[in-house]
Amino acid sequence: MFEKAFRVKSNTVIKGSDRRKLKVDISTSFPSLSAEELSDLVPNKEELNVVKIYAHKGDAVTLYVLHKNPVFFELEKRIYPTVYTLWRYPHVLPAFTTWPPVIQKLAGGADLMLPGVVVPSGGLPEVKKGDCCAVKVVGNKAPVAVGTATMTTAEMRSLAMKGRGVSILHSYLDSLWAFGDKSGPPCIPDATEADAEEPYSKQMDALLLQCFLHALKSKVKKSELPLLTSTFLRIHMFSCCPNGKQLDIKKSSYKKLSKFLQSMQQEHRLVKVKELSKGVESIVEVDWKNREWVKTSSSSSIYLGSLCTCVSFCVVVLMKGTVLQPAEVRTIITDYVKRNELVDDTNKNYVIINPILCDCLLEKSEYQDVEALKWDDLFSRTLDKMQHCHQLVFPGLPPVVRKGPLEPIDITVASRGSNKKVTIIKNLEVYGLDPVAVSVALQHRVQASSALNPVPGSKDRVSVQIQGNQVQQVGKLLLDMYQIPRKYIQGLDNKVQKPGKKK
Repeated sequence: MFEKAFRVKSNTVIKGSDRRKLKVDISTSFPSLSAEELSDLVPNKEELNVVKIYAHKGDAVTLYVLHKNPVFFELEKRIYPTVYTLWRYPHVLPAFTTWPPVIQKLAGGADLMLPGVVVPSGGLPEVKKGDCCAVKVVGNKAPVAVGTATMTTAEMRSLAMKGRGVSILHSYLDSLWAFGDKSGPPCIPDATEADAEEPYSKQMDALLLQCFLHALKSKVKKSELPLLTSTFLRIHMFSCCPNGKQLDIKKSSYKKLSKFLQSMQQEHRLVKVKELSKGVESIVEVDWKNREWVKTSSSSSIYLGSLCTCVSFCVVVLMKGTVLQPAEVRTIITDYVKRNELVDDTNKNYVIINPILCDCLLEKSEYQDVEALKWDDLFSRTLDKMQHCHQLVFPGLPPVVRKGPLEPIDITVASRGSNKKVTIIKNLEVYGLDPVAVSVALQHRVQASSALNPVPGSKDRVSVQIQGNQVQQVGKLLLDMYQIPRKYIQGLDNKVQKPGKKK
């Protein structure tokens, strides 16, 4: 509004009744101002001028000037503080944070766009559409602009911080500021954002690495090499940037793509970059088998990377020697998704697939097409990728965890000779049963001879063989004496097949 010079219509000293009304209006509009602060801005005895002006677009505006500095301005019966007031009392308005270079654009009449807003660790200020708010720069609580919110904070988040955030009415360096003493903003250290630039660069570094890894794993083909680094960034890395985030190398600690790729080449040995023509660099080689693919992922990603290589599941899940229930695995995955902000903003039923999830859960044919998965699909794919295992707990002994599904005790009846039957029992060792003891117990029960035979393909297992069809007796022994659950015994329903009559 004040990006160009305005025309002064009148300049008068405020009347007593108008002064009192002004104090009431300011107190109502800005309740965070204390009585002492309000008296400081609108003193009872000091001269306060009312200046009526026309902005360059014809808007009628009333200025309230104290000590030659405009402290408030009124537009369409609504009062706004100037930057001079906010420098003294920065707490008056909720403030959005941006970068110093944006100041010049705001002074030139630009509005504050959401991609230029720095989101502090404490989150965005809560505002409603039309609320008066301020704009400040990183590390300094002194506001540099005043305007109105174009939408609610919730809508800003839902739009993934895209679009116009604050409609700017007045800013530092504009003609309203120039109407005062033209002093600059004071340095008011912001304890919550003093180090905002460093964490932000680290966040951008992590995003840069994420897009780099995802692009190499899912976008770049060996046949495309050598590949111009500029093309790699523009075509591949930008397309791998998650929704709601903006990849900007200048805001990373590397500042330049060449420095980032140099780090990937020298420190991690993931790519090889050469200058094939003067001033033009290309990626000439990619080491897709490098173990650094997992190591160079952000620390928050390593946890899930471990899931794909170290976690097994069946009735229980084995993770780095720790036994977990399937529900606990779901909790781990849910925590990972939330910590990495992978929930789709537009549909909470979907999870955005980042490079780690892509490598763990997607087939190669899906790399180009699948960008998000439903929660249930995410869980089922994770479990499907894990190795089966089982856990057995014996009284007085520590739990035993073994890879693979739990094998049942197998009972079969086999023919020996023309009319002889034998019953064979396998996998007794899995349940902690001694085949010798089982063999002796069966001998006493059925008064028949028994033998122990090695199980083909197994080094430490033997089967118990006893004469006759003893399925019923074996079942009673296992169910009653050893109390093995029926669901873990296979073959209890076996029946002897009588040989057909010879014709």
